[in-house]
Amino acid sequence: GLVAFPLFKLVASTLGWEPLGGPEFDPVDDEEGIASGFSEFASMVLLMIMIYAVNWELDFGKYHYWIKQTMTAVGIRYLIETFPKAGPAINPMLGTTWYIFKNGGYPHELGHYFTYWVASCAGAIFASFLYVVYAGGTLFGKTLPIGPIKEVKAAKEESKDKDSKKKK
Repeated sequence: GLVAFPLFKLVASTLGWEPLGGPEFDPVDDEEGIASGFSEFASMVLLMIMIYAVNWELDFGKYHYWIKQTMTAVGIRYLIETFPKAGPAINPMLGTTWYIFKNGGYPHELGHYFTYWVASCAGAIFASFLYVVYAGGTLFGKTLPIGPIKEVKAAKEESKDKDSKKKK
């Protein structure tokens, strides 16, 4: 971000294009960052679920890389349009580096840090929790007392297959 933003500004001004924008927290309308934080939290949860599904649950065969990259890009664009309150950055560093680039220093509003750091990280942790409940595994090295849902479905389908073979 600290390299890319100035570089894109140079390219845009040289070619006469619209200047690049970035995620912006508005301390006037949302001083504590609650609405912006919820927007960032929700978009991060949905982004992480999309990444888990596209990378670990779906298999597109020979073209997996190209399809997952395209689906991820479309998903991010959708989230930016759906949750516009904070940008969204959907990346803690991006919101802060944009602020530094635009204003020449670190943000002074606590709402900025709540929105782009606390809410984003909490959203990623919550999405990880949901995925561990679905697929199994550990969260911070600990096995959860609930789940995995995926294994239960697979076991039920396997027992149905065995039952249908026995009947034949």
